[in-house]
Amino acid sequence: MHLNFSEMYVDSDIRKAVEQVLDSGRYIKGDNLRQFEREFADFCNTKFAVGVSSGTAAILLPLMALGIKKGDEVIVPSHTFIATASPVKFLGATPVYVDIDPVTYTIDPAKLESAITKNTKAIIPVHLYGHPADMDPIKELAKKYDLTVIEDSCQAHAAEYKGQKAGSIGDLAVFSFFPSKNMTVAGDGGMVTTNNEELAQKISMLRDHGRTDKYIHEMLGLNLRLSEIPAAVGRQQLRHLDEWTKSRRRAAARYTQLLAGMVETPTEAQWAKHVYHLYVIQTQDRDGLSKHLNEQGISTGIHYPVPVHKQPCMEAGDVYLPVTDACVDKILSLPMHPQLTDEQIEYVAEKIQGWVK
Repeated sequence: MHLNFSEMYVDSDIRKAVEQVLDSGRYIKGDNLRQFEREFADFCNTKFAVGVSSGTAAILLPLMALGIKKGDEVIVPSHTFIATASPVKFLGATPVYVDIDPVTYTIDPAKLESAITKNTKAIIPVHLYGHPADMDPIKELAKKYDLTVIEDSCQAHAAEYKGQKAGSIGDLAVFSFFPSKNMTVAGDGGMVTTNNEELAQKISMLRDHGRTDKYIHEMLGLNLRLSEIPAAVGRQQLRHLDEWTKSRRRAAARYTQLLAGMVETPTEAQWAKHVYHLYVIQTQDRDGLSKHLNEQGISTGIHYPVPVHKQPCMEAGDVYLPVTDACVDKILSLPMHPQLTDEQIEYVAEKIQGWVK
């Protein structure tokens, strides 16, 4: 048996939507993007959504709209994909790294306040692997110190915190539609959600060369638009997201049942709805298990083997994050997507059991 790590869903409706865009001759700034933005905002229970070219662009543009610049600091976790922090550095500001909670893998609110200085402008909590960060204490600190909260929801489409959708909790939120995500646009794509009309308008301008008219550029912007074909695919994918979320949660529950006592399995906080973008286990001999599973035709991943603060390009210097540093050598991501069958999950569990024994 061969198991892919992730799979993108494609059906006749998605193919038809792409063909309709090709036939229309309208490839950018059309109705599909406008409708996708409205539908995604409605899904997240926000007033505004702005489609952009990638999840990385979705993080960069709010920072630009907020005027983040050299001398500013933005608090981020290090246990995340580099794109959470790299746009901060790209703008000349300083990412300030805070350690994670060992159970949820998300930023530890108890360690936040000590990282705040007079230069701190924003906090970017990451809803990692599909599990939301503990947002209430984060928002309380942000209010106390007048900071902006940007939810990194790139792995958390449809996740919930105390019944509230990821993407509607902070001042802004960002999503990625990379092909492996819980929903995709068949390539790179992203979305920014917010209830702040002024920020939504700024981000909309910044993604399109800062223009208010075809030949008038009020702001110094970039070309980070989301095109019509990916928007059309995204609209179709969004219609399946609720059912896919249920499938992911069912698959995760089955994994957890079968792997109990063999490896450390994920935990869902009582206030959270985990959407399992990734199903991440921990084991002491992670590399040995990964090699064993790959030999059995089971694709695995590591998210992430090198923390952001240790990436050469980030030039972070000495940063002490004991929980982050301890987990990166033990984590292993198992196959996870809505099309996983019980038979496939049982095959993975059987091979892990054989390795453990």
